Amino acid sequence: MEETYLLNVEGVKKKILHGGQGELPKFQDGSKITFHFQTLKDDFERTVIDDSREAGIPMEIIVGKMFKMEIWETLLSSMRAGEVAEFWCDAIHTGMYALVSKGMRRIAEGRDPLEGQKHRCGMGNMFDYHSTGYDDLDELQRTPQPLIFIMELFRVEEPSAYKRDTWAMSKEEKLAAVPVLHSEGNRLVLRKEFRQAAEKYQEAVICLRNLQAKEKPWEDGWLKLENLVTPLVLNYCQCQLELGEYYEVLEHTTELLQKHKDNAKAYFKRAKAHAAVWNEREAREDFLRVAHLDPAMAAAVKKELKLLGERMRKKHVEDRKRYQGLFQQPRG
Repeated sequence: MEETYLLNVEGVKKKILHGGQGELPKFQDGSKITFHFQTLKDDFERTVIDDSREAGIPMEIIVGKMFKMEIWETLLSSMRAGEVAEFWCDAIHTGMYALVSKGMRRIAEGRDPLEGQKHRCGMGNMFDYHSTGYDDLDELQRTPQPLIFIMELFRVEEPSAYKRDTWAMSKEEKLAAVPVLHSEGNRLVLRKEFRQAAEKYQEAVICLRNLQAKEKPWEDGWLKLENLVTPLVLNYCQCQLELGEYYEVLEHTTELLQKHKDNAKAYFKRAKAHAAVWNEREAREDFLRVAHLDPAMAAAVKKELKLLGERMRKKHVEDRKRYQGLFQQPRG
């Protein structure tokens, strides 16, 4: 029979669904906790809001790193390895859940969890934007309510036992990690391991975006970080060109050019992506813009325009043949 426990924390109840093994782990600052979780509404249907198993990747948090859902550290620190427990938490502990869930969902979608943020804290973003981009989370923001968390604790690792994830690093550690990630990406490109290289560049960009979120846009600190971000994004886009991910290149180069309207390399990569998806007019416009911005790239532009012309002529011939075949009358 399941027993209900009180954790000596107001507004929290615990049920152990499956007992764990061994002693209670040592939860110290810097320890990494790995677990699966399911979040449910406290309604008759016990409506599921999030389930980390659907993403296939366990959740990880670092003790003492100001995770927005502070109550989760309390819940997890009451568990043994292998334990599965259900926690009921009153609304006083769940007010930040919508923002935490938004970040986790964006990560699962392969997006930067801090993209588009202007303020220094999650609460500021909540009031600025009013919407998380997810209808069910918007409802939680409008109506704070008790939630149920079902957690399965896998392991607790001491700070010295694992490689630090970039999001868990201090400002100084993140700045030190960026050139290392950049170099690792370059080394992987030389080996033509473009997917792995793209991951290194992306990790470095997320590091810098996290730091940028704490700066005022277009002021000195923000601009210094932006100058580090730009070449990493361009390298990432080059990898995506090699991998045939042309629409992703269009998205990232367009976003970059909204901030840096005279970046010839961004126009060049966007032009190549347009050419690859048969956007002839847009490709020509971008290639010509490159030649105007950077005369040193004129020879490369001339070569690309020649290739574009040849590809488009070949496509037109193939299209004509295809259409003729469609409208030819069968003999007989």
